Amino acid sequence: MWESETESVSGRDYGNGVLSASKHGVKTDSFEQKGQSWYVATDIPSDLLVQIEDVSFHLHKYPLLSRSGKMNRMIYESRDAELSKISLDELPGGPEAFELAAKFCYGIAIDLCATNISGLRCAAEYLEMTEDLEEGNLIFKTEAFLSYVVLSSWRDSILVLKSCEKLSPWAENLQIVRRCSESIAWKACANPKGIKWQYTGKPPKVSSPNWNQMKDSSPSRNQQIVPPDWWFEDVSILRIDHFVRVITAIKVKGMKHELIGAAIMQYAAKWLPGLINEGSGLADDGSNISNSINGTSSGSWRGGLHMIVAGIGDEVPSVQAKDQRMIVESLISIIPQHKDSVSCSFLLRLLRMANMLKVAPALITELEKRVGMQFEQATLADLLIPSYNKSETMYDIDLVQRLLEHFIVQEQTESSSPTRYPFSDKHMHDGIQRGTNLNAKMRVARLVDSYLTEVSRDRNLSLTKFQVLAEALPDSARTCDDGLYRAIDSYLKAHPTLSEHERKRLCRVMDCQKLSMDACMHAAQNERLPLRVVVQVLFSEQVKISNAMANISLKDPGESHYQPLVSNRKSLLEATPQSFQDGWTAANKDINTLKFELETVKTKYRELQNDMDNLQRQFDKIAKPKQASAWTAGWKKLSKLTKTTNIETHDFSGQVPNAEQTTKTPRRWRNSIS
Repeated sequence: MWESETESVSGRDYGNGVLSASKHGVKTDSFEQKGQSWYVATDIPSDLLVQIEDVSFHLHKYPLLSRSGKMNRMIYESRDAELSKISLDELPGGPEAFELAAKFCYGIAIDLCATNISGLRCAAEYLEMTEDLEEGNLIFKTEAFLSYVVLSSWRDSILVLKSCEKLSPWAENLQIVRRCSESIAWKACANPKGIKWQYTGKPPKVSSPNWNQMKDSSPSRNQQIVPPDWWFEDVSILRIDHFVRVITAIKVKGMKHELIGAAIMQYAAKWLPGLINEGSGLADDGSNISNSINGTSSGSWRGGLHMIVAGIGDEVPSVQAKDQRMIVESLISIIPQHKDSVSCSFLLRLLRMANMLKVAPALITELEKRVGMQFEQATLADLLIPSYNKSETMYDIDLVQRLLEHFIVQEQTESSSPTRYPFSDKHMHDGIQRGTNLNAKMRVARLVDSYLTEVSRDRNLSLTKFQVLAEALPDSARTCDDGLYRAIDSYLKAHPTLSEHERKRLCRVMDCQKLSMDACMHAAQNERLPLRVVVQVLFSEQVKISNAMANISLKDPGESHYQPLVSNRKSLLEATPQSFQDGWTAANKDINTLKFELETVKTKYRELQNDMDNLQRQFDKIAKPKQASAWTAGWKKLSKLTKTTNIETHDFSGQVPNAEQTTKTPRRWRNSIS
């Protein structure tokens, strides 16, 4: 549709893309190059030397004066009839464009293509090769080729726009950039059927599996299906200012904001390597179009702008930082205003780079507002943005605080904004809106708790910043404060020198009644917490138990044995965040490991005690005196026997009086009766 099958780069039939002058004064068929000099292949000696940069052209005056108004003016206004040298260092397109213009003046056929038409058009404008001097001059020829051949082709429009990077401001003033951008935008938004796929001639790559796996029983099943992002790779090779022009024109045409955002993310992945880790494979083989322009196979554009990976104290190259700053600022300015046009992860990584490159504060504020619109989609890894302003803290806590404030303002705006719905649907919509806002706040609350747990390990984090960030969300955003308790416990571990007053102040951000059973058990045994907080935890747990018992007593006896306990346990598990459960699981593992080590130490202690007893017995045997005589041994045995007899007699005597008393008492009773 946009590229005909007979279209060729080397020659097109306009006339076949080959231009020649109908009449000329000096007959020649070609130019000859010797080193850095060009000569006309004719017997007539040259009378004019044109110097452009380090290349010189030995030409004749009449063919140039008959077609170039600028050459006429330069020669005749110099008041030197024998002027033989002219310098044209400011000519757009350089020696290559002047060579083609000079050949056109001599009537030599030249090949017009997408890689040389923009430079030749600007050179013709500079040389003033208008219709006033001769009909069918170079300006008319190149303008017609641009309008009827280049702008009708997707591939040529991309190539011409890419070649305009070295022709500023001539290409802008001649509207070449604007016309190419609008042509690209129109083709990107139009029906892609009939596109001759991939200007590079590569086999097409389908980005989405759904497009390649569509099943159709029609005869056109085997025909190639073009995905909606077919134009991403082509426009991503453009310089940032030309890319902005194309995206702006595409917005005007009414393309979906999701596609525009995806194109911006792919461009960032190509020109800012490292910004999007998942996009490392997006910037592949895109240098073929640059090879077509430069005539090389190395792909000089591939290097592009490399990611500046530097710490706070490293010196960043100024030129490279300036280029990257311009790209980041331009991308921020063209991101669609819709909420889900780009991912929140991309916005946060772009914000990280913007802070590192010292982007304009107004653009950073705008980007922060965009992040606040979809802050519930963020992840903890994306929020851990280093502090590039030489702050005391390792991470930029103030930035997260601002993002959270933008999120709260956005939520309040959405909840208070009037909506036009029928009366029957208004209540249902309001209920859905409140549920959505509440879910978003709960996700943000869990995210903030995880962030506080991570940054609380920083010893330079002040108590005030921790408290302000923890109290930024309303109480309704948290149904369970286990994550907040974990962050408080982590802060107390990293700051053991806090006073009693500071610890009480820190624990005020937590509601003890919102702690789960596991968290209450841990808090009751936590020595880092103030005693008042521990009492509150125990009291709240006692209240929960009393309420649970009261609920059980009010229910049927058949249900009281099972239902309340199961539902209560289930609700506790659902109310406990997964991160907190993982933390208690790790703590239980550590406790079990310590118990096992303690049992091992006890076993070793018992073994050592047995060894010591054996050694003691052996020592006693060695140190035992020699055996005495039989007479002495006999006396010792007799003394032992005497001691034993005395002991038994004493014991027996202790028992006999009781026996006698028991036997004599009835006798006395009987005597008294008698």
